[in-house]
Amino acid sequence: MEVVNALGRRKSAVARVYVTEGTGKITINKKDVTEYFPSAILQYVVKQPLALLDVAEKYDIKANLDGGGFTGQSQALRLAIARALVKINEDDKKALKSQGFLTRDSRAVERKKPGRPKARRRFQFSKR
Repeated sequence: MEVVNALGRRKSAVARVYVTEGTGKITINKKDVTEYFPSAILQYVVKQPLALLDVAEKYDIKANLDGGGFTGQSQALRLAIARALVKINEDDKKALKSQGFLTRDSRAVERKKPGRPKARRRFQFSKR
């Protein structure tokens, strides 16, 4: 099997993933997944598509993560891994889609408007 690559985005985070056959090693920005995401919850989020299809020990994953915070990065990586698994085996698409792993969450921070302290918040009204 050759290298399969895919892209995942969430908020302002971008994940580029390269999947090859291997032993289940996940490397993010030249660090191990446990070192890059110390939180067990974020590690679980990243491994969700692999656990769903029972292929956690079948593929090696190299990922480049850029932008955003740790939550957005982990969810962008989950999307990228799910897309790569669909490229490898088209039959897995139904299971991944039913769990929502192939849906790009397009929610992002709303821009700040002029004359306001935040996007929608107004300055406190003073009658006198």
